[in-house]
Amino acid sequence: MEYGYVRVSTKEQNEGRQLLALKKVNVPEANIYIEKQSGRDFNRPMYQCMVKKMKRDDLLYVKSIDRLGRNYEEILEQWRMLTKEKGIDIAVLDMPLLDTRKGKDLLGTFLSDLVLQLLSFVAENERKNIKQRQREGIEAAKMRGVQFGRPKTPLPDNFGQVYSRWIAKEITGEEAAKQCNITAATFYRRANKVKGKDAAE
Repeated sequence: MEYGYVRVSTKEQNEGRQLLALKKVNVPEANIYIEKQSGRDFNRPMYQCMVKKMKRDDLLYVKSIDRLGRNYEEILEQWRMLTKEKGIDIAVLDMPLLDTRKGKDLLGTFLSDLVLQLLSFVAENERKNIKQRQREGIEAAKMRGVQFGRPKTPLPDNFGQVYSRWIAKEITGEEAAKQCNITAATFYRRANKVKGKDAAE
């Protein structure tokens, strides 16, 4: 039996290019497993379901090695498990050298293993680079004053007056919150910030 595995990292990404490549090699639609999940590990429901279904001498197609995964060590471990333990052939469509049906002699196996290790390393390195670029982008945005997270609710117009009465112990925090039409937790949080600023000045 022939199987195809398709993976995109987010729901917004399109799997069309991978599906088209699998249809070109005539993988039955029922045997194509689509996953919308990160490739950092292999704890993916569709992938695990496909592996359980596959039997010795079945063939697995993937468009490129990074669709299989992005963790260098885990890709190598999965490749070994699929090809050696389960006896499944794998064909990476973007890299004809990574086709276990070809060159099953010593040289062919050596070349295939070498290319696999190189590409797996590149896939993981790219994952790390993406994370690094994201971190740098967030830091640069913060330096420009971009706010992350939920926007703060503006303080009610009467907050200053109510806060002064609370500080003077004329009213409780709960009463102050009611007068401001906010929760007690929000009132205390904002009041403590104002208190901190007053202390600093």
